[in-house]
Amino acid sequence: MLFIYEALALRRTLRVLRACICSLTALISGHKEVPVTHLRKVMIEELDRRNYTESTTRAYLRTVEDFARFFHRPPDQLGPEQIREYTADMFRVRKLADNTVAQRVAALRFFFTRVLKRSWHIEETPYPKKRTRLPIILSQDEVTHLIASALTPFHRTILVTLYATGVRRAELTNLTIGDIDSQRMVIHVRGGKGRKDRDVMLSPNLLAELRQHYRRLPRKPSEWIFPGGRWHTADYPITTKVVWYACREAAQRAGIDKPLHPHTLRHCFATHLLESGADLRTIQLLLGHSDLKETTVYLHVSQRHLSATASPLDALGMFTPQAGSSSTK
Repeated sequence: MLFIYEALALRRTLRVLRACICSLTALISGHKEVPVTHLRKVMIEELDRRNYTESTTRAYLRTVEDFARFFHRPPDQLGPEQIREYTADMFRVRKLADNTVAQRVAALRFFFTRVLKRSWHIEETPYPKKRTRLPIILSQDEVTHLIASALTPFHRTILVTLYATGVRRAELTNLTIGDIDSQRMVIHVRGGKGRKDRDVMLSPNLLAELRQHYRRLPRKPSEWIFPGGRWHTADYPITTKVVWYACREAAQRAGIDKPLHPHTLRHCFATHLLESGADLRTIQLLLGHSDLKETTVYLHVSQRHLSATASPLDALGMFTPQAGSSSTK
């Protein structure tokens, strides 16, 4: 009995110490604990009602928490003036990308309009203007070299799957054995961006790669194609960080200096299809784009489409070969 009392007293002491450490950390960092528990609960309910994805839910919650910490005040006590200041800080101080800032402004708009039921005037808090950037495209030789430079066979299969299907990295981590339809030679991509399902082609070479990958796994999975855990024996899939790490390591080993991430192989998938003669509508369906306008960006980077049009410089007389100029004396 005495031992039980001592154990309980020790647990109470540890709880007090943890609370003191947290308070001291908050005091040193200058951040106060923001009482957002009720607001967080309401926001999660509103996001769930609208069937937002888990990744979007996490991103929106993080944004509101960061917004509150930035001003050391509960978020329901803030308004348009603080949103403008917060947005300017993300651009000027944090140097965040315009797409990232736009997503955070969207999260704050959701919080103020759906959770707090306040009006939102676009003139007071406009969305940041997005810059149009063309994607980085690797040549087919560079893709071959990248895959051959994978750190492990597991990483190689990740890279092969990304390039062969054009899936997003989150879609790749969620692939299951049941998604591979070797009879129809298609892969079912479930719960993609916007919670949309789609089918993509299953290359015979990818099917052979996946079968070798399955045989290499120390524990044969019953569900996930890419199981998580240190030895890939877990009952849950790998995270998107593993996919990102596989690309980064392969790029370094291959000596590729271009900025490269998992989405680069998705861009290569679409561009190389376009260069081989596939039409934009087919590529749109394979990528899961809701608008064909998103897919037309690959026209700007397709080598076949760029080289098919001659520069007007070539039509100038000063560059036109003169008759007889090549004759030998």
